[in-house]
Amino acid sequence: MKPTLRIGTRGSALALAQATLVQQQIQDRYPQIAVDLEIIKTTGDKIQDVPLAKIGGKGLFTKEIELAILAGEVDLGVHSMKDVPTEVPEGLVIGITTSREDPRDAFISRKYQALEEVPPGGRLGTGSLRRRAQLLNLRPDLEIVPLRGNVDTRLRKLVAENLDAVILATAGLRRLGRAEEITAVIPAEVMVPAIGQGALGLEYRQDDEETRDILAFLDDPATRVAVAAERAFLARLEGGCQVPIAAYGELQEGTVVLDGLIGDLNGSRIFRDRIAGDPAEAAALGRRLAERLLARGGAQILSEVYGRSFR
Repeated sequence: MKPTLRIGTRGSALALAQATLVQQQIQDRYPQIAVDLEIIKTTGDKIQDVPLAKIGGKGLFTKEIELAILAGEVDLGVHSMKDVPTEVPEGLVIGITTSREDPRDAFISRKYQALEEVPPGGRLGTGSLRRRAQLLNLRPDLEIVPLRGNVDTRLRKLVAENLDAVILATAGLRRLGRAEEITAVIPAEVMVPAIGQGALGLEYRQDDEETRDILAFLDDPATRVAVAAERAFLARLEGGCQVPIAAYGELQEGTVVLDGLIGDLNGSRIFRDRIAGDPAEAAALGRRLAERLLARGGAQILSEVYGRSFR
């Protein structure tokens, strides 16, 4: 067994908290292995003053870590699955999906106890087009203020920019030990979470069987199946951060239940549906749900956003 395992991670507080969680679990299981963290700066970390939707491209928070894995500089990367493109570079595999933290979005306010209490004209901060579309669909009377930066930065802007509320991921706040900041958790029925939100993926070289075997105990089959359905939905829609797409899968009594959503940038059109089926067919279910929403009007929205005909 390897004497040392090197984990590549971003340097943000949340990324470090997630990597440290994995590090501790491995060390608890295999005390004879030294597990080191290697901080790697990604493109998404370097560009903090531009909305993600305007940067474009894929792998903004993963590419540099993946290059380090391929080069043998680290053995694995710990990723938030919501940041991972649906296509993984040749030679790599995301072979482990850990147990999912709460995937729902969090409403954070110093003035109000719930989204419905915010008065008309209220200012809500978010950097996510997915959240923006669903918020404006629910509350077209609100002003959505673009927000970038880490969790600390966004929480500071809540006060510094006199916002009525900000929307962040519940999972991130819980992993940072800041769950007390959450005013209310938004039900998934009200706001469909981001694809992969709350789940961590461990990426390593496809031919590195030793690392695979060490990490195997961390894999959570229920989370893996749910995220596989979500990511198949995303892949069929060729989605990225430039379009409001959301999906949330759950394993319920041996059945995969998947909610999916396509919206336009201003939330005036939202197409949403649900599908359920055999966990062995998770990816097929995701693609089938995508086809349903495309047929109902999602294809027109994607054609407008992508600037080309989408089928």
